Amino acid sequence: MAAANSDMRLVIAGAGGRMGRTLIHAIAVTKGVTLAGAVEAADSAVIGRDAGELAGLGPNGVKVVSDVAPLLKAADGLIEFTIPAATLALVELSASAGIAHIIGTTGHSAEEEAVIAKAARRARIIKSGNMSLGVNLLAALVKRVARTLDENYDIEILEMHHNRKIDAPSGTALMLGRAAAEGRGLNLAAHSVRGRDGMTGPRRAADIGFASLRGGTVVGDHTVIFAGPAERIELTHRAEDRMIFARGALHAALWARGRKPGLYSMADVLGLKDI
Repeated sequence: MAAANSDMRLVIAGAGGRMGRTLIHAIAVTKGVTLAGAVEAADSAVIGRDAGELAGLGPNGVKVVSDVAPLLKAADGLIEFTIPAATLALVELSASAGIAHIIGTTGHSAEEEAVIAKAARRARIIKSGNMSLGVNLLAALVKRVARTLDENYDIEILEMHHNRKIDAPSGTALMLGRAAAEGRGLNLAAHSVRGRDGMTGPRRAADIGFASLRGGTVVGDHTVIFAGPAERIELTHRAEDRMIFARGALHAALWARGRKPGLYSMADVLGLKDI
């Protein structure tokens, strides 16, 4: 492991994707971190490409490879925005290597979440449906508002993303839903309503509704609506550039250095737990 006062050596999994390329770019302009490796699936068209060129920076000498294990032996952390199946393989490898693991991947099932939590007994894992400061502050506010307002205020969550996104509701929408449920003292799984269609009957007071829109190149819009008698409170975040997620992921990686093994969130990183 590197000394605490040296640059943190980071491996990027999913290096050929939109977030992977953004992360490579962010590392190049951020003090305290350096790119230690870039990884993609074995059948990816970017295997063998220079990671710097992929990120629009020009050559940096780091080639994209498919075998992550050798890279982790010389790294301090792994950041991945990939797919759920990849996360499960990566958490075992990062736990074995004793490095920090930052998970920006969304769409995990309850069973997959359990595997990640188990790996966190041996590893420092930071997992969040959204890495941006603004969204995590929004989640803290949603929890507070939900706690303050009674069930006369119905909670609905609307999200929109680009037409290439493969999971719905978004990880951020679910994060906001969990924050609202915690504020109300509810189990989200028991009160989550998605995709209303047909004769649904009247809305149950304790339900938290989700609506997902997909189209164009939208980076990510999220609105939490508290609809009460004769008034609505709407809390909204609009992402305009993926760099906000990359900066948050790098901040999380640096925060993880020297921490005890455990499963952390961006609320832990940003000190928002008690808001």
